[in-house]
This record gives sequence, C-alpha cells and structure tokens, in this order.
Amino acid sequence: MTYLGLMNLALLTDLYQLTMAYGYWKRGIGNREAVFHHFFRKKPFGGEFAISCGLETLIDFIDKFQFDSSDIDYLSQLQGADQKPLFEEAFLEFLSQFRFDLTIDAMPEGTPVFPFEPMVRVQGPIMHAQLLESPLLNILNFQTLVATKAMRVCCAAGESEVVEFGMRRAQGIDGALSSSRAAYVGGCSSTSHVLAGKQFNIPVKGTQAHSWVMCFDDEKESFRAFAEVMPGNTVALVDTYDSVSGTKKAIEVAKEMHERGERMLGVRIDSGDLAEISKRVRKMLDDAGFEDMKIMASNELEEEIIKELKHQGAQIDLWGVGTALVTGRGQGAIDGVYKLSMVREEGGEWSHRMKLSEQMEKITNPGILQVRRFSDGDMIFDTLSGPSSEMVTISSNRDKRLEGGQFQDLLIPIYKGGKRVYTPPALRQVRENTLKNLAQLPETLKRFKNPTPHPVGLEKSLHEIKLSLIESLRSPT
Repeated sequence: MTYLGLMNLALLTDLYQLTMAYGYWKRGIGNREAVFHHFFRKKPFGGEFAISCGLETLIDFIDKFQFDSSDIDYLSQLQGADQKPLFEEAFLEFLSQFRFDLTIDAMPEGTPVFPFEPMVRVQGPIMHAQLLESPLLNILNFQTLVATKAMRVCCAAGESEVVEFGMRRAQGIDGALSSSRAAYVGGCSSTSHVLAGKQFNIPVKGTQAHSWVMCFDDEKESFRAFAEVMPGNTVALVDTYDSVSGTKKAIEVAKEMHERGERMLGVRIDSGDLAEISKRVRKMLDDAGFEDMKIMASNELEEEIIKELKHQGAQIDLWGVGTALVTGRGQGAIDGVYKLSMVREEGGEWSHRMKLSEQMEKITNPGILQVRRFSDGDMIFDTLSGPSSEMVTISSNRDKRLEGGQFQDLLIPIYKGGKRVYTPPALRQVRENTLKNLAQLPETLKRFKNPTPHPVGLEKSLHEIKLSLIESLRSPT
C-alpha cells in the first residue's frame, strides 16, 4: 500500500521535462523510440553497494498519473521570457489525455546494486520516457539512499532489532513517509511513525518521552502510571534524571506488575555512556530476576556508533535510530542519473547513444542493458550485457570469460507496452528478500571500511561498441 493517492502528482517534475516534451510533440518526433537507464555512479557511504528501493511507489505514481484540469489550467498560464504562453493550447489538450505507454524493467526492491548498474530500464516513445525522468529520480534516489543507510545500521546491530525513530527530523512530510518505508525495506524491524505503520503495514513501536516522566512529581510514579495505562506495552525511560536510579525504580514497578500477572517489556536509555550504563543496567535487571527484560538505546545513533558500542560489550537489545537514518547522514544523496542509451525511428534500426565527458565516470554505457549476476563458487560477478546474451565476457581491468556459470538477470519486466505485468510483493516480503540477498553476499563486501571491490564489467561486444563510439564522437568532423 502506498500513499500517492493523497494528491495529484503529475506536476512533480522539472519544467525542462515539459518543455522538451513540447519540443518532441511540436517537431513530430514524440514517438521516436528511446531507451533510458537509471543508475548511480558513486559508492554510497563509502561502502560497495546500495539497496534498491522505491519501485512500488514508482509503480503507484505511473498507474495514477494524469494531468487534471487544475494542472492544465496552471500550465496554460505559464509564460516565456517574451511574455507569451509557454505551451500552445493543442499541446495542453494532448497532455490532458496523456498516459504512459512504456516498457519498463527494474530490479526488485531489496536487491544489492553496484555503481553503474541500471536499477531501471525504460523503453518507449521518447516523450513518455522523458516525462518519467524527474519523478523516477525523486522517488528511487531517496528511498534507495535511506534503505542503504538502514541496511548498514542493521548490519552493525547484528541480531539486535533496529527501530526507526526518525519521523520528527525527516525532511518534511513525504520525507518522513518515504524514509519509514525505505528503512523497513533496508532491514529495520519497526517504526515509531504511526502514519507509515498504517500506510505500509509496518509494525509500530513506541514508549514514552521525558516529558511524561517530568510531568509527575515522582519518577517511580510516572512508571507506575504508565504501567497502569499500558500494561502490555510498558518500557520505562530511565535516564530522565539518573539511569541507575531510574532503573531501580523501574525494577520496583516491574515487580508490582509481576504480582498482577503483567510484564514490563524493558527499559530505554537515551543519554550518557551507553556501553557502561547498559552493562550496569543489565546486571541490575538480571539480579532482580528480570533476565527477559530488554534494554533499548537511542540518542543520535548510526552504524559506526552501534558497531563501536557492540565492540565495547554494550548490553543493548534494541536500537532506536532516528536522524542519521532518515536523512542518510554521511551521504547527502544517491547521485542517481537517468541517461539515454538508444534511439530509433518507428520501424527503423537502433542507434547507440552515449554521453561523453572529460571525467571517465561520467561517460555513459550505450545499448539496451541487462544486469546479469553470476555465481562462480563463493564469488559473485556482475556484468552489463544485452538482454539476450547467453555468454558473457567481462571487460574491466582484464578480460574474464564466464562460460556455463549460473546467473540471474536482475532487471525483470514491470510494464510491457504501457500495461503492468508485475505485482509488487507485500512490504514484509520485500524486507525478507533484502535480508536474504544480504546473507548471500561475502562478508568482506559488507565491511564499512575498505570493502572488497565487486567486479562489474561490460559484455565484450558492448565494450567494443563503447570504445568505437568514443573514438567516433571524439574524432574531428
């Protein structure tokens, strides 16, 4: 379940997408067939890969896309520098009837993806593909960023649960919803965000704030009152004044609950030396006979801090991670781009297209690309190949032939000729797929620092086409 039905989003785009669409329409080339790929260049967070996320939201956007009367009215009022209408009336009438007619292949959400590997391939009339660019990048880039951050946080936490706590510091309303969804895809077990819980069927968890404790004259009374109101959901926030003293009072209330046949779930620590305090709190709980009570920690956590706390022997069972997670701290954005790679006239032959640059990493790959993931014993190789290739040669630092190896094509059909052929799985299943995919990757690939490089190369014929195009485009005319 998504949330894009809350408003019409046809104008969620950049103006130049509409001016180019108008240009294609005006010149009569709007139906020229094109292929675009969405990919990123830089390794996020200093790691080796990202977690693809946002496909279901993109599908919902495409399925509901239409310019309504208010959109058309707004566009009719736009003017150019000459003070004349930017778009003619016939084009606006065309837009009022517009629906996407595209063939789209994409990686399922939760797939580990490496730099320069297309997460989405879009094929169809160039005007249609162009109008999809900006919303596609907006949706997929952000959710992939947060899912990747969540994956790293959850890897650091290991077997411990991670609860997403970031709604109040997310980047606006949609940022809060999208990040809660993406954090769950990336491995978080639950969220504190109630609207996200409702929209996406994510488990919700929450306890109490310091204001609840401070509202009472006595800290123990605040715990007791909460236990009476929420006997099945009591987690005591013990650090409002002093974590050790607060834990003693929480234990007293836990004993009262036990006598009533109720159970305090645990305590939460939100400040101080979390490693040392958690060890002391764990001993206090165990000595009191509450070995099953959990210790939750929060307070500006992220993967490196969690990893260090665990290294120090912190006795923490649940991690509440907020700001760093939902804002993708450490990586302002995934540098996802959407680049043209093939064009042809209706019924004609395909022509390769490639962007050149003085920066090698900005030279794009031509062709209709498929991402093929090979297994060769315990190692994994990825190649960019044509969708029908049966045997691949990697062209990177050196050629490597992979004959007879098992492989999986990662881009799967989502739309064919404008008709959806894919039903997104439940979000819970997406999260499980993420965890399964991560378990299949070598541990050295998941290191936060100096991960093992992952080999990704071009099929030999595509590599040769690319070299030929570079030579041709750089030759004097």
